[in-house]
Amino acid sequence: MNKDQTISVDFIKQIKQQILSSRYVVAKIANAESLKLYYSIGKSVEEQAQIENWGAKVLEMVSARLQQELPGLRGFSASNLKKMRQFYKRWNTSIVIGSLPTNRLENKTEIIENEVNRIGSLLTNQMKDEENINAFYSISFTHHFEIISAIKNEEYCWYYIKNTAGNFWTVAHLRNELKNKSHLQNHKLPNNFEKSMPNNLSKRAINTFKDQYLLDFVNVEDADDDIDERILEQKIILNIKKFLMALGNDFTFMGNQYRLKVSDDEYFVDLLFFHRGLQSLVAFELKKGKFKPEYIGKMNFYLSALDDLVKQPHENPSIGIILCKEKDDRKVEYSFRDFSKPMGVSTYKTSEKLPPELQKALPDAKTLKKLLD
Repeated sequence: MNKDQTISVDFIKQIKQQILSSRYVVAKIANAESLKLYYSIGKSVEEQAQIENWGAKVLEMVSARLQQELPGLRGFSASNLKKMRQFYKRWNTSIVIGSLPTNRLENKTEIIENEVNRIGSLLTNQMKDEENINAFYSISFTHHFEIISAIKNEEYCWYYIKNTAGNFWTVAHLRNELKNKSHLQNHKLPNNFEKSMPNNLSKRAINTFKDQYLLDFVNVEDADDDIDERILEQKIILNIKKFLMALGNDFTFMGNQYRLKVSDDEYFVDLLFFHRGLQSLVAFELKKGKFKPEYIGKMNFYLSALDDLVKQPHENPSIGIILCKEKDDRKVEYSFRDFSKPMGVSTYKTSEKLPPELQKALPDAKTLKKLLD
């Protein structure tokens, strides 16, 4: 018998998991150390700038001198030093970060777990702040800078920090969430998930789908109320990567106008996806105007057909999302009441502003009205 054949598969998996876990811990600690370093440098730069009344060009000189002292040094350009200074100024007054002992973000010898345990009585809500601090150290400096550049309110900053850490948002996805002002969407999309899905799955589904999606790749001209649904679909297909980014993590695109043959008739789902986390097919139906109750019956039919004809035995029931321009939550609630298939209704919004190049090329509204008159 070959020696390799005597090695347990479970043993190999165990070693593999140990390696992966170790890499994750090392990466987490390294990221935390980087953030502490940037905070410390930002603090030093800010204090020195206040003492010596530095002008705008001084950071370029500081960066150049650092290059002389440490040839090949990367990541400490004048613009990055400015970002570190902003990073420090944003968080030095925070009750969660800035009020901790002064050496908290500067001590390079302790790992994040030990730091969390040392918070003690300085924080009023230990459990909540421990969660915040772990999230704070879990995301990259690039993520942090995107957040503090777009958001001034600390509470909203924490919303993005915790969601970035918890949902493993990429920088590109974070930018999309910031652009969509997700922190202002304080309610979930109307749905019947709790009634139609097991409890553990329904909670995940509720957190997966949004009440509103930003389709900023649909231009202003196309965003007219009379836009044809097929044109909207074509815009999404042409920008499928951006649409996937708007949806969030774990979505895989399976096709548009997805064909379902029932008896001798053919039916077509506008957009079909698979969500890895939910292990469910997700059907999107696009509607150009307001939500209508009759949309629910059609979606229920599609989901029944998908469950019977497409869904694999190990997968969970298919989910339907009706994506429309407007909705009345009360009407949606009544429409769901007697249906057992998991469905939700979301709205979409297009870009509120013209691209900068078009803003310069076109006259303003008043001028345009005079020209037309």
